[in-house]
Amino acid sequence: MSNSDWDANVVIGSKAKAPKVTRNTSDLNAARRAGAVVGTDKKVTGGLNKAHQGTDHQKIAKLDRENEVAPPPKINPSVGKAMQTARMEKQLSQKDVAQKINEKPSILQDYEAGRAIPNAQILAKLERVLGVKLRGNDIGKKLEGPKKS
Repeated sequence: MSNSDWDANVVIGSKAKAPKVTRNTSDLNAARRAGAVVGTDKKVTGGLNKAHQGTDHQKIAKLDRENEVAPPPKINPSVGKAMQTARMEKQLSQKDVAQKINEKPSILQDYEAGRAIPNAQILAKLERVLGVKLRGNDIGKKLEGPKKS
């Protein structure tokens, strides 16, 4: 056993001193005069928004604008006119036709106004109810009954 172990003081409950961060030069100079170990680190991105650090987001946005997808084609206005005339001939309201094809009246309004994106199933239902051809070349032509062989 050596007596050198008795010289070390062990204090229970004391915390190690955390390094102090100072923001002004007077505290920094006072620490240097006292002989403390001083380290200075300058922030690289100090005061900048890291999310907008580079110009990559601008390049990506430009690419997105260049690759815009064309909007889907709207229905031909002649289809809407043919639907409207056939509906008037049968003396049906938009609401009546919408009920017969199991769709909302607003969808029928969009088709007649030419704002709708064409859907083959809805057009087929409308052809059956109105008795008018709405797809293909001869739009507005009356449909004949089922073909007999």
